[in-house]
Amino acid sequence: MSGHPITKILNENRLEGPNFNDWLRNLKIVLTFDKIAYVLQNAPPHTLLAQDATDEQRVAYQKHKDDDTQAKCVMLASMNSQLQKQHENMDSASSILLHLTELFGERNRNVRFTVVNELVKTKHVRGAPVHQHGLKMIGLIEQIQDLGFALDAELAQDLLLSSLDDSFSQFIMNYNMQQMDHTLSDLLNML
Repeated sequence: MSGHPITKILNENRLEGPNFNDWLRNLKIVLTFDKIAYVLQNAPPHTLLAQDATDEQRVAYQKHKDDDTQAKCVMLASMNSQLQKQHENMDSASSILLHLTELFGERNRNVRFTVVNELVKTKHVRGAPVHQHGLKMIGLIEQIQDLGFALDAELAQDLLLSSLDDSFSQFIMNYNMQQMDHTLSDLLNML
């Protein structure tokens, strides 16, 4: 990997499979820092430049090819050995990413569905500690965000408030009428 201290995040968070989204987020940070993240979207040209290519085209082609090689090496170095063997002969960083997304991306959809399902079904039981319930809800919301699906702050507040039992109806009405806007932690402390 490149000699930058930022690459330490990939050394400490090697791709094992189920951690694909976290690994990909870290990979994009490292490749952006190295100014080569564009190769994840664009495969290098598979054909050599034509004889009549300009010097500018040749330089751009070579730069893309070199950047892609560097990105591919960073990707492979940050995987477990089994995944390295599986991907070391692929021709570009973008083809490796496409294959990894096919392998592990669908699973994340199932994980997200499970978390969302639990989130919408979780309801506070009257008399139970609201703090524990709130922490569980915040944890589920953060899990969804960790999977790469951002929730609007107001929607997150609404999800937490809607999970409360009827004894909080007056609080919810006041909160909404006053158009309050707090972090989930602050909202939980208010409860």
